[in-house]
Amino acid sequence: MNSMSLASMAWRNLWRNRRRTLITLVGIAVGTGLAILFTGLGDDTYGKMIELAAKMGGGHVTIQHAEYIDNPSTKNYIKGIGKKTALAMANQKVKKVSPRITGFAMLSTARDSHGALIMAFDPQKEDKKTLTFKEAMVKGSFFNSRHDKGIILGKRLAEILQVKLGRKVVYTMSDKNGEMVSGLARVRGYISTGVASLDSNICLLTLDSIRKVVGLGKDEATQLAIFISDQRISSRVANQLSPNLKKGIVALAWHQVQPELAGFISMKVSGTVFFEIIIMLLVAAGIFNTIFVSVMERLREFGILMALGFSPAKLFILVTWESLWLGITGLIASALITAWPYHYLNTKGIDLTAMVGKGGTEISGVAVDPIMRVSIYPENALIIGLVVLGATLLSGIYPAWKAGRVEPVEAIKLV
Repeated sequence: MNSMSLASMAWRNLWRNRRRTLITLVGIAVGTGLAILFTGLGDDTYGKMIELAAKMGGGHVTIQHAEYIDNPSTKNYIKGIGKKTALAMANQKVKKVSPRITGFAMLSTARDSHGALIMAFDPQKEDKKTLTFKEAMVKGSFFNSRHDKGIILGKRLAEILQVKLGRKVVYTMSDKNGEMVSGLARVRGYISTGVASLDSNICLLTLDSIRKVVGLGKDEATQLAIFISDQRISSRVANQLSPNLKKGIVALAWHQVQPELAGFISMKVSGTVFFEIIIMLLVAAGIFNTIFVSVMERLREFGILMALGFSPAKLFILVTWESLWLGITGLIASALITAWPYHYLNTKGIDLTAMVGKGGTEISGVAVDPIMRVSIYPENALIIGLVVLGATLLSGIYPAWKAGRVEPVEAIKLV
């Protein structure tokens, strides 16, 4: 008897006890569906957080001075940003490179002073895929050129400084030589990102205006923010760029630049994986019970088959096929029952605004979208499917071995 005949016989055997098989299939389908939805929720939520963090900071990959991460001062700047930009753009995965100057400064008005994080960029080289602040404007207007000498403040920071549109703000910071310098700018707008800690500490300037203050040339900046097609390969891109950089200059993936956010995501992903392992163990236990009980009920039948010429290997393959059919059918059932919930959660999601507020919650300086959506990476869905099939086959190994160990004479005597 060939393998196709054994597969056909196994399929028929599976439905000899329909209720037991259907209960097992429902368990596989529900367990797999939950794993898909929970993984998809994490993929979508954490993916959006990483993208937002990249657009609010140094991109998916950041080229900067090796000491900048420990001492974020303008004296730790990089030269030759034109050549470094060309180097990065030569990588097929890189979509855009944006020079930026960041650092800490003291902002002063006629009424108050407050420390803030300064971020300077070229507005003509930025778009919604590389910078999120333009979409966060709530009052005033955004920069219209790289020569703009205005300043844009976080809404909460403007309230702390008690400064209105058009008023002057003095910012004091260290220059490229470590000396304290000051610049003057007029407030041209407010932004509200939904992150309280950021809105009370962020101010935006143009590259050209701050370069004159801190003494940096046109080919100098503190960071090059690199944006790639898929944030999951940021480490690979950083490793590809690093060998071509001079000593003292490094290319860092987003999780190295923002370790707090990376740690939070890693912890949550580990929790999801643990939850999925529990689900898979429960599913495997259900499959094992179904196959084992089925084998024990058919010991006499197996004895007769062996008396007619069936080998232990064929009985092992027969029962293994039953396990495989359970896994395949369970995955198909899972796809059918998960399709609608997945589509709904992917397109509409669950609005938690009433619970967490319009701005959502803040985690490691990044806002979390209050609308929960599901969007799983294809490779994660494939892994879950393979794990389910693997768990199904492993659950059937012992029952299959048990079937192959049947003694024909003893088994035929069973009633």
